[in-house]
Amino acid sequence: MEDEEGPQCGKPDFVLLDQVTMEDFMENLKLRFEKGRIYTYIGEVLVSVNPYQELPLYGPEAIARYQGRELYERPPHLYAVANAAYRAMKRRSRDTCIVISGESGAGKTEASKHIMQYIAAVTNPSQRAEVERVKNVLLKSTCVLEAFGNARTNRNHNSSRFGKYMDINFDFKGDPVGGHIHSYLLEKSRVLKQHVGERNFHAFYQVLRGCEDSELRELHLQRSPALYNFTRQGAGLSVSDSDEKSHHQAVMEAMQVIGFRAEEVGSVHRILAAILHLGNIEFVEKEEGGLAVSEEVLVDHVAELTATPREMVLRCLLARTVASGGREVIEKGHTAAEASYARDACAKAVYQRLFEWVVNRINSVMETRDRDPRRDGKDTVIGVLDIYGFEVFPVNSFEQFCINYCNEKLQQLFIQLILKQEQEEYEREGIAWQSVEYFNNATIVDLVERPHRGILAVLDEACSSAGTITDRIFLQTLDTHHRHHPHYTSRQLCPTDKTMEFGRDFRIKHYAGDVTSTVPQVNRFNKRRDRALLLTDRHLYKLEPRRQYRVMRAVPLDAVTGLSVTSGRDQLVVLHARGQDDLVVCLHRSQPPLDNRIGELVGVLAAHCQGEGRALEVRVSDCIPLSQRGARRLVSVESTTEQPEPDFRCRRGTFTLLWPSR
Repeated sequence: MEDEEGPQCGKPDFVLLDQVTMEDFMENLKLRFEKGRIYTYIGEVLVSVNPYQELPLYGPEAIARYQGRELYERPPHLYAVANAAYRAMKRRSRDTCIVISGESGAGKTEASKHIMQYIAAVTNPSQRAEVERVKNVLLKSTCVLEAFGNARTNRNHNSSRFGKYMDINFDFKGDPVGGHIHSYLLEKSRVLKQHVGERNFHAFYQVLRGCEDSELRELHLQRSPALYNFTRQGAGLSVSDSDEKSHHQAVMEAMQVIGFRAEEVGSVHRILAAILHLGNIEFVEKEEGGLAVSEEVLVDHVAELTATPREMVLRCLLARTVASGGREVIEKGHTAAEASYARDACAKAVYQRLFEWVVNRINSVMETRDRDPRRDGKDTVIGVLDIYGFEVFPVNSFEQFCINYCNEKLQQLFIQLILKQEQEEYEREGIAWQSVEYFNNATIVDLVERPHRGILAVLDEACSSAGTITDRIFLQTLDTHHRHHPHYTSRQLCPTDKTMEFGRDFRIKHYAGDVTSTVPQVNRFNKRRDRALLLTDRHLYKLEPRRQYRVMRAVPLDAVTGLSVTSGRDQLVVLHARGQDDLVVCLHRSQPPLDNRIGELVGVLAAHCQGEGRALEVRVSDCIPLSQRGARRLVSVESTTEQPEPDFRCRRGTFTLLWPSR
């Protein structure tokens, strides 16, 4: 191995370092990466550095170099690990497992695909038809699962937003005869919203940009993802239509190879379309009381695509069924906020069930058929675990909490198998060695999963308790139980830490870094809340001050085509943008006095447009036309003595800013 790589490439195994320090470790890793060596061993553990580019390290020739070789006969490589697991399984007739871990964007998904390709290449030399069928399904299933479970993030353009454990069953000859996929923790919240610079699941964009025009008409869809609330955030990100079409075609071919029938594929497309239409449904309060849908044609589309009676869809959106104490069932109407929450919950639930159905459909094709151990011999299994990496976002919700908890458990397993057991074996055999100190993260795992007092137990109790349990009460309970825990803190326990907010945030000190989690907020639909505008040289950002100025929307200045303002003291501002919804805000010109915010905004935008050689169109009107979800609407300002504070109202497609008259 050293002869093949040479000393100029660094040490191929970290155990060969003269001094085991963090500085020497990182220096060796950097040297090997600069020489094109992205793989390095730590004993039997393979360390991989994502190069974020295609390297000539894979393919039939590379597979042939590693097939049948011992682990250290060739330079470090994924194929060597896959070969070692496969040979150990055949030689000992025992199940083996390959665990792929790392932070988000480290290349875990690509690593799992290369492992699958290696196993497929070295098995079934006799070309048995059934084995070839199983191999094709195993390989093609990855393409389908990526479409429905992966998305573009700020770390990775093809990030897995679910955990996957795949069992591959082998016969006594070592040929794959079946498999099973277990999926975990699908990031359902991504269906509703994404961080700036990220997209929804690939499947939505592939349907919009990859389907034929005739099929889009049947689904009542248009090409542009910017027309739909659930895909608008990622509509402007740089993925060409031709790439989306080729990806869509690859998924369709993979589903055909796996065995999806044409009517099943059509049903999948209809469900995806129904979710997009569901996200565009808005609710307005009727003058006579009650709630209505602003665009009822969207209800018709959802009902048609899901083969559900229209009245049932409408009833599910506008009301809920409540069982009273006397076993009487009554129907209670939603408020606008409750209806929006129910709509979003429905969209998440439908997508999760669609994803689970796709996984189960693949499993039904992959499962072993007619296997009898007495006749066919004992089957063995290779398991491949590919799960979320450790994640830290500006706003970390319940999904990130679960993901990082899983990574803590994975790190605990690593410590148990690699470090603790190895040192215990040295002690049993009486080998003289220098004890290596390491951090045991069992205390962090216990913080999350401890019965009765752990964070999950407190959350379960809060969800199942009768009466009003607020976010603040939940956080106070955590503070009471864990105020002395070295890996837990909150603003209440550490008042000087201004990076957290009282009654909202808590922080866990994970092995990979500190993560501040936000206790979920109940009311997220109040249009009266103050917002902030941040103008940079490239973007205009709409921010939410109450959530650490979380970015709610980003509008590229290149897309701004004009500006409309009303003429009164309470000026309404509409920024017209190309290819996306117009942005509507109300700027208080009189707070503080003599502060002309609108003049400053117009001046900065005009200067930017002038630098690009184009003019900024500015209009002054008391009734402004604007574009929302592809439809033309009107927005105006109305002063009223009955209005205690500014608020927006929508009636018959027209928006009105109700302003309290002084």
